[in-house]
Amino acid sequence: MISIRFVTLIAAVASLWALGSEATSLPFTYNNETFLLYGKPYQLIGGQIDPQRIPHEYWRDRLYKARAMGLNTSYVFWDQIQPTPDSWDTTGENNITEYFRIAQELGLNVVLRAGPYVCGEHEWGGFPAWLSEVPGMVVRSNNAPFLAASKRYIDFLGNEFKDLLATHGGPIIMAQVENEYGSYGSDKIYLEALRDIYKDAFPSIPLYTTDGSGKDYIIKGQISGVLTETDGSAQVGFPLRDKYVTDPTSLGPQLNGEYYITQGVECWGSNRTHLSAEKSLEKIKVFQEDLGWILVNSASFNIYMFHGGTNWGFRNGANRNNAQSELVPQLTSYDHATALDEAGRTTDIYYALRETISSYIYPDTIPDAVENTPLIKIPSIEIHLAVALFDSLPRSMRATHPTHMEALGQAHGFILYRHTVKSATNGILKTGDTPRDRILVYVNGKRTGVIDSLYPYPKTVTLALKPHDVLDILIENLGRVNYGSEIPDQRKEIVGNVTVSSTVLLDWEHFPLSLEKPPTAHSHPPVVKNPATSGPIFYKGSFNVDTTGDTFLELPGWTKGVVWVNGVILGRYWTVGPQRQLYLPGVYLKKRNNEITVLALEPNQNQSAARGIQVRSWFNNPDPDAP
Repeated sequence: MISIRFVTLIAAVASLWALGSEATSLPFTYNNETFLLYGKPYQLIGGQIDPQRIPHEYWRDRLYKARAMGLNTSYVFWDQIQPTPDSWDTTGENNITEYFRIAQELGLNVVLRAGPYVCGEHEWGGFPAWLSEVPGMVVRSNNAPFLAASKRYIDFLGNEFKDLLATHGGPIIMAQVENEYGSYGSDKIYLEALRDIYKDAFPSIPLYTTDGSGKDYIIKGQISGVLTETDGSAQVGFPLRDKYVTDPTSLGPQLNGEYYITQGVECWGSNRTHLSAEKSLEKIKVFQEDLGWILVNSASFNIYMFHGGTNWGFRNGANRNNAQSELVPQLTSYDHATALDEAGRTTDIYYALRETISSYIYPDTIPDAVENTPLIKIPSIEIHLAVALFDSLPRSMRATHPTHMEALGQAHGFILYRHTVKSATNGILKTGDTPRDRILVYVNGKRTGVIDSLYPYPKTVTLALKPHDVLDILIENLGRVNYGSEIPDQRKEIVGNVTVSSTVLLDWEHFPLSLEKPPTAHSHPPVVKNPATSGPIFYKGSFNVDTTGDTFLELPGWTKGVVWVNGVILGRYWTVGPQRQLYLPGVYLKKRNNEITVLALEPNQNQSAARGIQVRSWFNNPDPDAP
C-alpha cells in the first residue's frame, strides 16, 4: 500500500461481508463509515489491471507504475485457469500467485475479483467454453451443475491464494462476489450460494458486490451479509445505495467499484471509431474532479481501467442483444484510453490522476514515476506464401449432422466443415439456427461468399451444387458474448442443420483448427491464380532487430486474419478497424531469426509485408464483405 490510509491494489474478486464480533482481530475490516486496516481508517485507491492481459515479464513494471500512482486491480479469468474440466494452468500469465507476490513486494494490497462471471470484455465473461457441454448447465443461476463447477474453481483459487490472504500476512484484503449481477438477474438463492462458496474459500476477509448505479441493479445484486457497492457515477451511486439497501449487513463504507476512465467498449466494424479521452483536457478534468470528490468524502474507488492490456489470441468478448441481432466482437487491443497505454507507457491521464491522488495523501509515500521506454521501429518485413490452410488440415471427425465447437472439445479458433455433394441442389445456404460467427463458403476450393454475423442482415450465399462437388464452410469464432441476456447459450459455429433451399445436407467432416500455434508442417508454396476466390493461406517471413523492444505490428494491404511472432499468437487483424496495429512486446523478440506467420483469410494481391511502427494509429476502412 502507499500509506496506512489507503490501498493501491484491488485485484480480481472482491467481496465484503459483515464480520461480526471477530472483526476487531482481523487485519482488514470496516464499520459503517470506513474501511479499517489494523483498526485505522483506510481508503481504497484502486486501479484495474488484469495480469492475464499482460506478458508476465512486464508485471513488475506495470505494478510499479500503479504504485507510483497509487493503484491496481485485476480480474481472474476462469477459462484460462481451467481450460478443460480436468486441467489447471497456473503458468506464465496464469501464475496469479506470483503476480500477487510482486504486488506485495511493491507495497500494494489486493482486492480479488474472480467471478466466476467477470464480464471484462473477455471471452464469455470468463466462463470456460467446456461449461456448454455439462449436462443441465445454466450459468449465473441457482443451478446445481453451475454451482458445483463454480465451487471447484473458487476452492482451487482459495487453496492457491491461502498464504496470500491478509490474515496470513499477505496482500489479499477483500474479494468480490460475482460481477454486476443486478443488471442480469434477481436470483437471491444463487447469490447466497455463491457467497457461501466464497466464505468457505476465503475465510476472514470481507466480501462485496458491485452493481450499476440504478435502483433495480442495486436491489437485485444485493446479498445479505455482503457489502453492497456501486460503480459508474459515485455522486449517483453512493446515495442510491444508502437509499435502497435496507439490510444493515450490506451497508458500510462507500466504494466506487468501477470508476470509468475507459471511454466505452471498442469493437470491430467500419463504422465503429476509436474512443479516446487521452487528449481531451475537458474529460481529464472531469476525472480529476470526480476522484477528488470521492477522496474528500472519505470514500474509496477503483479506476477502470488503469491499464487495459491485450486480448491475446482469441480471448476477446463480444456483444449481442439477441440471437437475431448482429454479433459485435471486441478488439484484440484492450487499450481504451487508460492511464497506461497497451504498451504500458504512461499517458496524460496517468499524470493528471497522479496529481489528484497525491494532493489528498502524503506525496512522499508515492515513488517517482518512470520515463517511458521508446518503442522500436522494424523496417519492412517480407512475407511469402508458405502453405494453404486447406493443405495443412488436421485429422477430421465425421458425423451425420454438423457439430458445434464445444462438442468437439474446442474453445477457440476455427472449424472447417466439409460436405461432399451426393445429389444436385441449389438455393440459399443456411448454416444452423442463425449465423453465430463469420462464415467463409467455398465450393471446390473457390470462395463463393461470406456470411458475417457482424451485420443484422448479413449477405446470403446462393449455391448451385452438383454431385461430387465439395462444399467447405470455414467458420471463425469471433468471440463469445460477455454481457447481457445472450450469455446462457454461447455454443459456437453451427448449431442445427445446414440446408441449401429445403435440402438438408447430411454427412460432414469436421476439421478443428484451434490455431493457438501456427502450423509447423512445411509444404510447397501454393499457387494462387485468383486471390479473390482463394482459400486461406499461411504466409511466413523472418527478420532481425538491432535492439529488442516493444513495437506495434502493422500489416498494410491485408484484409483479415491472425498473426503469430516466434510462435506466440498476437491476435486478429481486420481492415475494417478501428484497430490498425497489433501490440508486439519486446519480450517476444530476439535479435536474430525472428519468425512471423500470418494467416490471410482473404488473400489479395496487395499484401506482401509487415512492419513495426513506433506510433500507433486508429482508423476505419470500408468492409469489402459488407452486405
